[in-house]
Amino acid sequence: MVGVMSGAVTNTPGLGAAQQTFADVSAASGSSVLAAGAASEKLASAYAVAYPMGVIGVIMVIVLFKALFKIDHRKELHELEEQEGAGEHARRMHVAVENPAIFGKKLFDVVRDFGDDFVVSRVMHDDEVSFPTADTVLHEGDKLLLVTSQGEVDRLRILFGEEVPLHVQDWKEKDHTMVTRRIVVTNSKLTGKTIKDLRLRSAFGVSVTRVIRAGVELVARPTLYIQVGDGLMCVGPEQNIEQVAAKVGNSNDALNKPNLVPIFLGIVVGVIFGSIPMRFPGVPQAIKLGLAGGPLIIAILLGHFGPKYKITTYTTTSANLMIREIGISLFLAAVGIGAGSNFWSSIVGGGYWWILYGALITLVPLCITFIVARAACHLNFYQICGLITGSCTNPPVLAFAQGMYGSDFTSVNYATVYPLSMFMRVLVAQLLIVFALG
Repeated sequence: MVGVMSGAVTNTPGLGAAQQTFADVSAASGSSVLAAGAASEKLASAYAVAYPMGVIGVIMVIVLFKALFKIDHRKELHELEEQEGAGEHARRMHVAVENPAIFGKKLFDVVRDFGDDFVVSRVMHDDEVSFPTADTVLHEGDKLLLVTSQGEVDRLRILFGEEVPLHVQDWKEKDHTMVTRRIVVTNSKLTGKTIKDLRLRSAFGVSVTRVIRAGVELVARPTLYIQVGDGLMCVGPEQNIEQVAAKVGNSNDALNKPNLVPIFLGIVVGVIFGSIPMRFPGVPQAIKLGLAGGPLIIAILLGHFGPKYKITTYTTTSANLMIREIGISLFLAAVGIGAGSNFWSSIVGGGYWWILYGALITLVPLCITFIVARAACHLNFYQICGLITGSCTNPPVLAFAQGMYGSDFTSVNYATVYPLSMFMRVLVAQLLIVFALG
C-alpha cells in the first residue's frame, strides 16, 4: 500500500524514502538481506502499477471538470492577467499638485512622511520640465509623472491630487535633454545591494523608475534588492545614463553565461541536508528528507536569501528551460525503466486491485479539491491546475497543463504547494513503513 500510495501521487522520492527506511529498520531488527530486497522490490512493483493512473487520472480530472464547470480558459487567462497587472506591477500616473499640505515642501520630506511606494520621474513647473531631486520643492499646480503600483493609485490621488490628461510623449516634447533607457544589471558585485545603495540620483543625476525582473515590471522602491539580470528603466541625461550603464554592467554577453556554481552547490548541500536523520516524538525511527526533499528546501532558501548574501542565482531563460525539460525526460525514463520489468507480472499476480486502490487515492481527493476550490473558494482555472498538480507533485501533468492551455500561471501555484506536498509525501511514506514494522 505504501508503493501504491507513492505511485498514485506520482512521488518517486516518497518511494525511495520508504525503501531506504525499510532497509534501515530491517537492518536494525536483524532481518535477512533477501527478505528486505524482496519487500523493496514489491514496493517498486506496486508503485509501477499505480503510477500510470496517477498521471492519467490527474489529466482526466482537469479535462472533465473543465467541461462540467463550462470553463473558458482563454477568458480566465485574460482575467488572471488583469488581476496580476493590478498588483505590484508598475503603473504610470500623471497628477497635479493640489493638496495644500504639501505646498512648499521638499520632495525628500514628502517621501519621508508619506512613504516611498512611488517614484517621481519628472516635474513640470510653469510648463518647464525638470528632473526631480531630493531638494525639489512642490508648488500648487505642478504636474508630476509618477511610477507606482496599482494598489497605491488611490492613496497618491489623495496625497498629491487628481490625475491629469497627459501622455509620456508630452513630457518628452517639452524636455529633449532627458532620455529613458533600459539598462541591464550584469555586475555581480551589485547583487544584494538596494536601489538606494546605488546612489544613482545623487551621483549621476539619474532616476530608476522601474525594475524589470523575469518579465514583470516592479516599482523601483529604494529598499528593493537588485539581482543580476534585472533591467533598470532609467531617466536622465544621456551621457549620465551611459555612466550608470558602465557602473551596473549592461553587458548582454555576461547574461549568456550560466551560473552553474550556485546550482551544483545547492544540489550538494541539499543532498547532505536530505540525508540528515530527524527524529520526531513518538516515532521510533529517524526520518530523512531524501534526495528530493533536501535539495528542494535548500533551493527555496537559496532563492530567497541568495541575493541578500550576494549569491548570484541568475540563470538564462533558455538554460532554465533546457534543464527543466531534460529533468522531466530523464525522470520519466527512469521510472519506466525501473518499473517496466515487473509491471505485467504484478498485474497478473493480483496487481489489478492495486490499480483500483491507486485510482481511488488519485481521483477522490482531486475531485473534492476541484469542487471546493471552484465552488467555494472561486479560484481561477489556472490556479486550480497548479494547486492540483502541485499537491500531487506531478511535473508531467504540469507540463501538460502549461502546453495545453498556454500559460505559465499554473507553475506559480504549483511551486506554492509543491514543497509542503513533497515533504508530506516523503514523511508519510516513511512513517507508514516505521509503524507497520514497529
